[in-house]
Amino acid sequence: MSLPVDGTLQSVLHPAGWDAAIISQFAWVMFGAGAVIFIAVMALLYLSLRRRERPAHALLWIGGGGIAFPVVVLSALLAWSTWRSAQLAPQTSHDALVISLTAKMWWWEVRYRDPASGREIVTANEIHIPTGRAVYLGLNSADVIHSLWVPSLAGKRDMVPGRVTGLNLRADKPGVYRGQCAEYCGAQHAKMALHVVALPPHEFEAWLARQAQPAMPANNAILERGRSAFLEQRCQACHTIRGVAEEAHQGPDLTHVGSRMYIAAGTLRTRHDTLKAWIAHPQAAKPGVFMPGSPELDRDTLDALATYLEHLK
Repeated sequence: MSLPVDGTLQSVLHPAGWDAAIISQFAWVMFGAGAVIFIAVMALLYLSLRRRERPAHALLWIGGGGIAFPVVVLSALLAWSTWRSAQLAPQTSHDALVISLTAKMWWWEVRYRDPASGREIVTANEIHIPTGRAVYLGLNSADVIHSLWVPSLAGKRDMVPGRVTGLNLRADKPGVYRGQCAEYCGAQHAKMALHVVALPPHEFEAWLARQAQPAMPANNAILERGRSAFLEQRCQACHTIRGVAEEAHQGPDLTHVGSRMYIAAGTLRTRHDTLKAWIAHPQAAKPGVFMPGSPELDRDTLDALATYLEHLK
């Protein structure tokens, strides 16, 4: 299946799930009510300027416009929103696909459980889910307070260090839905995005099975040079590539980095040129990011390392 990779679907007004549809209704009702009230106030202002001066019934305006109208309107909105809120999906992992999501400055670590082996499958900055099935995200933070918001699929949920919270979401149709950290968390908060990729169930199962495999072997001279550069530059001090180096967890798991749409938490498309630029000068794209640059790499070695990472599908 061909999916868009522009990541433009980040809007509460374009729901793709049950909870998001309810939240979208809240937004439209608020927009509509606000517009009607604004037009009414402007009309009253216009009439007050056009009509000749005459006595105003102050008590009538205060009682009707200042008390009765707000009480009636706000009570109606409260009753309707309470009724609709009760129809939101319960936040539970029962009968749901459970995925662990850890927020870190400034990227996302995603963990699945391999149904075949029971081992964890670790990836980063993309959450793949099956359509038509409830998904429960177990949320936590490794450093400061973050917040997850994928407006096309669900509401916002804070992620607090030392606490595990949960968020249910469900995608009714295939697509790519952009999410964002919605709580200021430091210099690169604005570039801490992630993408939820909703796939038909059989495609999701095939994707998960591929993710459970170790990294693709380096099967030619350029890939072998890139693999050697990864180890010689001590990239494995922060990054894991299963089957090559598996001890580090400070940075994103790179076992299948070439299969992801973006690198640097939604900042750069995954392409050969962007991989080279990120390896050499990550501060140029995300100032303050903790990854050190490698400007000392010669052109051929840098090209081989980017080719190797792009090869890790």
